[in-house]
Amino acid sequence: MTNNNSKIIRWGIIGCGDVTEVKSGPAYQKTKGFEFSAVMRRDAVKCADYAKRHGVSKQYSDADSLINDSQIDAIYIATPPDSHKLYALKVALAGKPCCIEKPMAPSYKDSLSIYNAFKEKEIPLFIAYYRRSLPRFNQIKKWLDANEIGEIRHINWQLSKPPSALDLSGVYNWRTDSNVAKGGYFDDLASHGLDLFVHLLGKVKEASGFSSNQQGLYSAKDAITACWIHESGVTGTGNWNFGCEDRQDKVEIFGSTGKIVFSVFDEKPLLLYNKKEQTEFLIKHPENIQLYHVENIREHLLGNKIHPSLGESGLHTSWIMDRIIGTI
Repeated sequence: MTNNNSKIIRWGIIGCGDVTEVKSGPAYQKTKGFEFSAVMRRDAVKCADYAKRHGVSKQYSDADSLINDSQIDAIYIATPPDSHKLYALKVALAGKPCCIEKPMAPSYKDSLSIYNAFKEKEIPLFIAYYRRSLPRFNQIKKWLDANEIGEIRHINWQLSKPPSALDLSGVYNWRTDSNVAKGGYFDDLASHGLDLFVHLLGKVKEASGFSSNQQGLYSAKDAITACWIHESGVTGTGNWNFGCEDRQDKVEIFGSTGKIVFSVFDEKPLLLYNKKEQTEFLIKHPENIQLYHVENIREHLLGNKIHPSLGESGLHTSWIMDRIIGTI
């Protein structure tokens, strides 16, 4: 798209579930030069309710109608992962820029199909790994780039939580349906962290893991452990278990002269330990957590900067996830 700062880019959203209520939808309304113009949901009544509450002028119960609306310039796909490929290929065919919720697709194979469709037409493709745009995590990147902990050696992430009331009830949840997400909550949650680690430490050249269903509460995996190595030589390990007594979300980056400790999801202080000091740094998230991600989309479309989360990086994260689960 041309570098025209006065151009209004009109967005349509496919899917208006929980993620679009506060996390993402309002970010498209608050970003200068963007207009949240249309929304689609198969349930027409719920779609109309969403449109009314959020002040969206157009609503559709059919995705094709929204995608092919000549008054819609770009599409945000906010549906469960198993429908991402279906909608994304249609958006690519329509020749419109697109942002897809994470993970990019349930598999690396489907993610590759999406990536190729946009690459062939040279259409901008963004993946909603918004942590790459958050000041909280950019502070960690600044510390690493400034060699605050020396040469980076290793990263470890422990994420665990007890089963939720929904898990125990047996009521259907797409997040734990192996047909939608083979890794269950791993697909939904671990993808955020693994993508962030690539942003901080560079691409991964090899990854592997073990996974199982320890509780038998649903069809997807609930216990995953992994190891990987970045192209830089930094090693990594992770453990994700969704049947533990206590919740824990702790990342440690170890360097030759110190370490950094932080949480991927919990809004806890960033901790920097080195020979000079022990620093505790708290950076709060914006009310709409995808705000900076969406603002960066605007800057990318105007040609002002390169967005940190594009189709290529989203595809790489899909590859890492599939290597850990063992599907490739």
